[in-house]
Amino acid sequence: MNKPLVGAVFGLLLIGATAAPATAVEAQHEAKVKAKAASFAGAVALSNCSGSVVRVPDSQPTDPALVMSNGHCLESGFPGPGEVVVDQPSSRTFSLLNSAGSKVATLRADKIAYGTMTDTDVSLYQLTSTYQQIESSYGIKALELSASHPTAGTAITVVSGYWKKTYSCNIDGFAYRLKEGEWTWKDSVRYTSTCNTIGGTSGSPVVDQASGKVVAVNNTGNEDGARCTDNNPCEVDENGTVTVRKGINYAQETYGIVPCVGIGNKIDLSAAGCELPKPKLLR
Repeated sequence: MNKPLVGAVFGLLLIGATAAPATAVEAQHEAKVKAKAASFAGAVALSNCSGSVVRVPDSQPTDPALVMSNGHCLESGFPGPGEVVVDQPSSRTFSLLNSAGSKVATLRADKIAYGTMTDTDVSLYQLTSTYQQIESSYGIKALELSASHPTAGTAITVVSGYWKKTYSCNIDGFAYRLKEGEWTWKDSVRYTSTCNTIGGTSGSPVVDQASGKVVAVNNTGNEDGARCTDNNPCEVDENGTVTVRKGINYAQETYGIVPCVGIGNKIDLSAAGCELPKPKLLR
């Protein structure tokens, strides 16, 4: 995983400088893309991870807002394989950032609405504030989850509220299965190499630069070139062939969350089209 951070804060890794654009038009275009990609509005910092205030297309202004991060960022620790957390009390706090990356508020959860590391790596916290209250108080809108499967080649930005840092690259492709230690994730997003995310970026929203919508949640990367071990995920294809990509990072798609969010932003795992893993008692 892009490890949640505990204790001492580690130094940032710097992204290498890119070559100068060939023309003034290209330079202007690049500046616009970077300006759009660099917005932190709606991102949050957890005590050990990153996250974002998110909504689905049908969410209403008066609904309690949701914060999305990784399952491995839960305050209770990593959920085990097959474990699904639903409707558990929580008073966790989140630092809400504005477009410049400055903290403007502390938001508070009243429950973990959903969390797992099975098939995906996601957590959804329900807040004590509504979207309307957050927007009227701080001028910040929630990021919208795309309802569509992401596309290879898409230009994306990983927005880390923890580090107040962004990483821009493209979707390189998808891993049929991504295996890391005890956990296996399905249909994971693989980045091109310039998204060299680090510990603390776990839970960052992965934003489609063209639409501004969230298409995935950042969660892991192969650090040392090891095979299928903790912090060194491997790809497994339909035939069982294993591929190790040292230095490459990954995210979990979020379009599958959309059908599972019902009226009042309640997580409904029995809703039509909802394929998120369910607790054993609900299977």
